[in-house]
Amino acid sequence: MTTVGMMLFPRLTQLDLTGPYEVFSRMPNTRVLLVADQPGPVVSEHGLTVLADTGFAASPPFDVLFVPGGNGVNEQLGNDAFLAFLRQQGERARFVTAVCTGALLLGAAGLLQGYRATTHWLSLELLSLVGAEPVAERVVVDRNRITGGGVTAGIDFGLTVAGRLHGDAVAKEIQLIMEYDPAPPFRAGSPRTADAATVERVTAARQRVQEERKRILAELRERTKTMH
Repeated sequence: MTTVGMMLFPRLTQLDLTGPYEVFSRMPNTRVLLVADQPGPVVSEHGLTVLADTGFAASPPFDVLFVPGGNGVNEQLGNDAFLAFLRQQGERARFVTAVCTGALLLGAAGLLQGYRATTHWLSLELLSLVGAEPVAERVVVDRNRITGGGVTAGIDFGLTVAGRLHGDAVAKEIQLIMEYDPAPPFRAGSPRTADAATVERVTAARQRVQEERKRILAELRERTKTMH
């Protein structure tokens, strides 16, 4: 039995979570647990409420540790209990994984030091502040660290993890039953393909959140240096 622990926190991006959840829940012989500091409701970034199955204290060891991203990442970067739990689980998990800015939380817990990783394009450069090597790819696998890019990369990421755990044949079956055959109506899903005006508007709208995130990570890095 493979146990997947999927972390929850207030103001997470629900698709970061639910895309991979859809894949993981279809894997054979797999138990998926939603985990928060305490069991119960957690409200996502845009109001969808998700129920945590278990709290930190009662969680079993995870074979796969997974962390989503979202605006709530900034608060969790300063949450010592959350980071300590990631560190504890990550040290013994078979796979340590994240989608979107969840990778920053893995990094803040010291779990991406010296690893190649990806995250949402707006935060990609911030991975270097947690000792990771930023890679602008949809899914990045480096040994037992697997990270996915922005929000919708979660399904690609989930299928990658499924393939690693159960083989390509099982992952292909999951992809087919989900009818995952994306055909987006616009070529605007990446800063490499979107027009300059769209990239500029999105970047400007997220500037405050990104500056705060960079400040928190820089302070965390300095604090870590002082401790050592």
